[in-house]
Amino acid sequence: MVSTGSAPFAQLSGHLVLVGAGKMGTALLEGWLDHGLPPGQTVVIEPSPSPEIEALARRGLLLNPAAAVEAAALVLAVKPQVAPDVLPRLSPWVGAATLVVSIMAGRTLSFVRRMLPATGAAVRAMPNTPAAIKRGVTVLVGNDRVSARQRDLSELLFAGVGTVDWVDDEAMMDAVTAVSGSGPAYVFLLAEALARAGVAAGLPEDLAGRIARATVSGSGELLAQSPLAAATLRQNVTSPGGTTAAALTVLMGASGLEPLMEQAVLQATRRSRELAD
Repeated sequence: MVSTGSAPFAQLSGHLVLVGAGKMGTALLEGWLDHGLPPGQTVVIEPSPSPEIEALARRGLLLNPAAAVEAAALVLAVKPQVAPDVLPRLSPWVGAATLVVSIMAGRTLSFVRRMLPATGAAVRAMPNTPAAIKRGVTVLVGNDRVSARQRDLSELLFAGVGTVDWVDDEAMMDAVTAVSGSGPAYVFLLAEALARAGVAAGLPEDLAGRIARATVSGSGELLAQSPLAAATLRQNVTSPGGTTAAALTVLMGASGLEPLMEQAVLQATRRSRELAD
């Protein structure tokens, strides 16, 4: 894992170009600047910049420059459906030494290469929305042109917003998308369902919502900080013959949470494959 010490971008030679500054792109940008990337070495290409991006431009960040130069790294954070129109226009930024990193869901490394034929080293990334609070999960896969130095740079680009892992087979990215990319929605649904169940059991709606939200977020933080496995943490809450055990007989039954989650992840995986180019 690459270090994120006092000046992790010190060895970056050239500009880091971010294409698309929506929520995820902006979260990444903030992580880079927090880790010492000089604003003057940072380029953002965004047709509708937010006030936050415009404020950064006043501090020296290069916003929508008229002239392109070969980038050290080009990060593609545009919506997948507009990629066929946007990517060919980025060719002037791509040289033989440019690392191209895509966070476009469903868009493969071969698609990037077709849209940007000059691409050599390319990495596909799947971050998730907790990156907005620097608690994201990002999984990366690279082509065979990615050097050890570019691998370190790829990790650095996402280390500022959470944890980073790699897979060796791009086909795994569909399941990654289903688990970590879509996973926050499953957790939010759990909070919704728990609150509704509380109301059904007789709690006021506002109280049920508050305690369900706090329970889900607090349990997630405990899971993050504890060295124990999730199964062990679950067992620690469950007294034999108690209230939790009674609830778990439903959630862990043949038609309970685990088979439903498996079906959900398989469905999301299939859909990710269908959306791939």
